[in-house]
Amino acid sequence: MTSKNSAMMQRDLEVIWHPCTQMKDHETLPLIPIRSGKGIYLYDFDGNSYIDAVSSWWVNLFGHANETINNKVKAQLDTLEHVLLAGFTHEPAIELAHKLVDITPQKLTKVFYVDNGSSAVEAALKMSYHYHLNLGKRKPLFLSLTNSYHGETIGALSVGDVALYKETYEPLLIANMQVPVPKDQSESAADEALAILEKVLQERSHEIAALILEPLIQGAGGMHMYHPAYLKGARVLTKQYDVHLIADEIMTGFGRTGKMFACEHADISPDFMTLSKGLSGGYLPLSVVMTSDEVYNAFYCDYNEYKAFLHSHSYTGNPLACSAALATLEIFEQNDILGENEKKRAYIQKRVEKFRSLPNVKEIRQQGMVTAIELQGYDVKERIGLRIYEYALSRGVLLRPLGNVIYFMPPYIITNEEIDKMIEVAYEGIERIIS
Repeated sequence: MTSKNSAMMQRDLEVIWHPCTQMKDHETLPLIPIRSGKGIYLYDFDGNSYIDAVSSWWVNLFGHANETINNKVKAQLDTLEHVLLAGFTHEPAIELAHKLVDITPQKLTKVFYVDNGSSAVEAALKMSYHYHLNLGKRKPLFLSLTNSYHGETIGALSVGDVALYKETYEPLLIANMQVPVPKDQSESAADEALAILEKVLQERSHEIAALILEPLIQGAGGMHMYHPAYLKGARVLTKQYDVHLIADEIMTGFGRTGKMFACEHADISPDFMTLSKGLSGGYLPLSVVMTSDEVYNAFYCDYNEYKAFLHSHSYTGNPLACSAALATLEIFEQNDILGENEKKRAYIQKRVEKFRSLPNVKEIRQQGMVTAIELQGYDVKERIGLRIYEYALSRGVLLRPLGNVIYFMPPYIITNEEIDKMIEVAYEGIERIIS
């Protein structure tokens, strides 16, 4: 390890409290200072490279230091870096909003800018509750799926169901309840879960503002996956019982599931759609809440009626972030990204078949460009994922397992040769645990 690396690690640990980290781990687990990134690779100060197999927490779609996105952001930087979006506007925000309306499901015709995923969820929850209130209905309860994750601010945490994140803060959370997520990717499992959802809505829809869900893939919930039939059925039931449907597409949006948005697999249009992560290509914090004219019109009135949605963030609709998003959408527009991703998905599916021969592999799941390998026979306290993470880093691959679930969510520009290395390293890591 170079002196540059050592010095940076020491200076970091003196002052930085890292996210989703037990800092004591870094007494034995070295931090990795990153010098640069290019394509799917990250480079440290020792000259080592790492395949970014998790897209830097699922945000990076087209690689690090992407020339198209770089140029768009650089050009914007010379014109306007930021302006408040209250009483003012700017071209990148306007252009991006129109493009998002054009590509998202029908009836999502209004764009509310926020600046990160959790904040988008918070805004959608508030907007749903406030909508009902403006119509004279008090509906203070939210419904979500078991095993779900929607962020870590108080409202977003409230509607999640991953105990590791949620249990400590239970006394602080807003009113919510869960219904079962379909147990697997079969249509019969979707039907079973829908029957329970219908019963809950029959009994309590008068107090439920919205059902929020991660369509098809529950990210932090171990990449659990379910059938599109659940989305279709949930949309029918929520309409029937006057409950909003919030599709949290923060992770699943922009091609991750095989279509531009996961809701397209069920051909549904939710009342709200939250987007972030891949929206800016992994460059800058940006998120939006997409909603309908119907919702928007419930807030549109004379000021003294006090029905306005008074929610704001300082960097809402930041021009640099919007420019990165416009460049990201331009890449989709000019290339057959989804078609190429389907070829890569099929290649990954073929390559991971050999994992089934390992006795400690319980299940392999795949949806689009997300593949998960769930291990069995280990207690979570054994931290098997951490051992695989360390091994993979030693072989030049960044994996960040979710407990006993190893997953691949690489940037879309990954090649078959790079897929081979990513998968081979993961296989070796899992195999080593057995011996």
